[in-house]
This record gives sequence, structure tokens and C-alpha cells, in this order.
Amino acid sequence: MAATTAAAALLPVRLPARDPDRVRLTAWAAALRRMGPARLRAPLGVEAARVGELAVGTPYEPYTLEAYLRAGGSPSGTEPLTLSLTRFDCATLVESCLAVARVADAGASPSWELFGREIERMRYRGGTRRGYASRLHYFSEWMSDGERRGLLRNVGAALGGAEDSRPLRFMTAHRERYPALADDGVFREIEAMERRLDRHPRRVVPTKRIPQVVDRIETGDVLAFATGIAGLDVTHAALAYRDAGDILRVLHAPLSGGLVAITRATLPEYVAAIRQATGILVARPLRI
Repeated sequence: MAATTAAAALLPVRLPARDPDRVRLTAWAAALRRMGPARLRAPLGVEAARVGELAVGTPYEPYTLEAYLRAGGSPSGTEPLTLSLTRFDCATLVESCLAVARVADAGASPSWELFGREIERMRYRGGTRRGYASRLHYFSEWMSDGERRGLLRNVGAALGGAEDSRPLRFMTAHRERYPALADDGVFREIEAMERRLDRHPRRVVPTKRIPQVVDRIETGDVLAFATGIAGLDVTHAALAYRDAGDILRVLHAPLSGGLVAITRATLPEYVAAIRQATGILVARPLRI
């Protein structure tokens, strides 16, 4: 997960005036505002994708949402809020693009505190940050929880998505991969969370159907790439991106290549090339 200058800091986060993260927040919010008031009549995803364009070339860095645990932090205490605009993993890129867009829409001077609040309400169940288990670890729940609170609208069913009701057990089945799960109490919380998710099947647009629905996917839609791996919902998250020729591509922070990029492949080509991919989940960001 994303790296950060203030990786282990709780809100309010105070950065030096010329901190590169803060400089980016100010510059990116200003770039969105220069699009003019008409931007507020367009889907929020358009602004989020513009932030993604500005982030192209930024380094990928995995697992840093777990850095506080490796430094001896407790998974049962309030989880530190990890923030960055200079390092991303796939999920934190999506969160950050949306958060910057919402900060720009707020009208006030962009602040790191406001950016942090926007990240917090996306990253944690119900928008409330508590311990490790309050984080939305399965990205399909990140989508469904956001939809319940009006942050997103799931469009999987409208795109002909098929129901995926397989139980999600990847975290507890691979306890050794998650340092926080060494704590028995946290393990039980994650186990209970996984079982609650049994009541909420995902809507996956099958790989073979994606070419039929690309015209209905908009720039800035949140994409999650579903997988056949046992117990897991998705392996990657990104934003949909239409280029100048109206070709649908993927704007993402990939492990392969190590930098935020827009794919040369079209969305259908990209999904078809992912090992064990079964399709995509799609959600549309909403203005709130």
C-alpha cells in the first residue's frame, strides 16, 4: 500500500510548507479548478481521471499501509492514517484521485487535513477509522460500503454482471501473510467480517462480456479485476480511462513496471491478459 511522509501519523497531519505531497495536493486541486465550473456538472470520475493523468510516472510501492505493524504498532489500537501523493499502490491511487477531486470541489483552500478526511471515509467501514479490522481490506467491500454511504454507485448489475457468491476467506486462510492476524483478537474480527460478506455477493461483468459494454463504462469509473483465486474477490483496482480517440484503457498503479501509467492495451485486452481473471467489478464515483 501507499508510502507516505506521514505514514504513521494520526489526523491532523501537519506537513512542511514545501513538502512534495502537500505541493502536489495544492497543484492538482488548482488544475481541477482551472477546468472551470462546468466540471461540477460532469461526473466526478472525470476529475479523478485528470488527477490520475497528473500522477502518471509516480512510483508504485506496496504494503505500506502495513508499515506501522512492522514498526511495532498494535493492530488493535486505532490504525494510523497513511497518506501519500508521491507513492501509490493500486487501491491508494484510486482513493487519492477521488479524494483530490472532492477536495477541489469543496471550494475551500485545499488542506492535508481535508484530504485525509476524504481518504478516511473511503478506506474504513462506515467511514470510521478504528483498529486494523475497520479497514476495508476486500476491495469489493470497499465498493459496497461506499455505495451504501452514497460515495459510489455500483453499475455491475446494469452492465450484465453475474453474481459471484463464493465465500471470501483469503485473509484467514493465509494468516501468515498478514502480520496483524498474529493477534488472535484481530484474527477473529477479520474472520467475522469475512463471514458477514457471505451475505453480499459481488456482481462481476465476465471477461467475455466486457467488449459488449465498453461504451457504457465512463472515464473515472472505478474498476476492480475479479479473480478465480480461491477465497479472493479481486487482484487489482484502477480507473477507467478514455483517451483522445475514445478508446477505453486502464489508468492504474501496476506492480509490473512500478509506475502509475495508462495502459497501451484496451480494457478488454488488459483483462484478457490477467492470469485467472474472471471479469470486472465497476462502480461510478458520485458527488456528495
